[in-house]
Amino acid sequence: KIGRREMPYVDNLGVKIHYHVEGDGPPLVMQHGLTNSLQTWYAYGFVEELQKDYRLILVDARGHGRSDKPHDPKDYDLKLRVSDILAVMDDLGVDKAHYMGYSMGGRIGFGLVMHALDRFHSLVLGGMGADTANTDTPPQDRIDLLRQGMAAYVANAEANEGPMEAGRKERLLENDPEALIAATLAPRGTDGVGELLPGLDLPCLLYCGDADGFFPGSKASAQAIPGAVFVSLPGLNHGEASRAGELVVPHVSEFLKGAAMKVGAGR
Repeated sequence: KIGRREMPYVDNLGVKIHYHVEGDGPPLVMQHGLTNSLQTWYAYGFVEELQKDYRLILVDARGHGRSDKPHDPKDYDLKLRVSDILAVMDDLGVDKAHYMGYSMGGRIGFGLVMHALDRFHSLVLGGMGADTANTDTPPQDRIDLLRQGMAAYVANAEANEGPMEAGRKERLLENDPEALIAATLAPRGTDGVGELLPGLDLPCLLYCGDADGFFPGSKASAQAIPGAVFVSLPGLNHGEASRAGELVVPHVSEFLKGAAMKVGAGR
């Protein structure tokens, strides 16, 4: 079994992608949001609970964590980000998996719908709609902040949200601002995915804080997918919902048990 201390990597077209594996059971790929890393799943209780029933495949997205951090926006094309997920699965010999992504990880999930749907049993997409612009932090505002460096980025976040816990601050400060700028400048790449949603034939769970700018798009996407489950997190904004493991995990666990039954029934 690959333990997290071995820090495995896979080379995808010259970009090293770092991942962890935790737990045993059906494989569940987990992809974090922009400015985060796979450590975020540990920090907020997701790994502790979900590893009891699933083989968690936690991926550091390109530009984040211990993965390579290219500075060219073209290196953050959505198809490349999707191929990073598939490269990790191939490295582990995993043909099909469940998928969970939040924010940027949710957008990558919609990319899977477009480019790799046959590799997944179910999708859990948090804090994201099918082809929704970021209405909380306009891209140019994020870029202007990142150009001042990560310390300024963190100071701005604390000015807006109040002091953050030490671990979260440390994880943010470890980011490469030039890589995050490149990732922000890359096109969304999800044009046309909305047209595919009514034809989706796999279990989907979407969740979003109702104080998140992405909420309307997330809810509309859930309504467009036949049989999709939508979970609203009252009073939470985009960042708060990403850290609300104690609220999110019970919904995810219940959903995945139902999805696994459909897989077992040969759906």
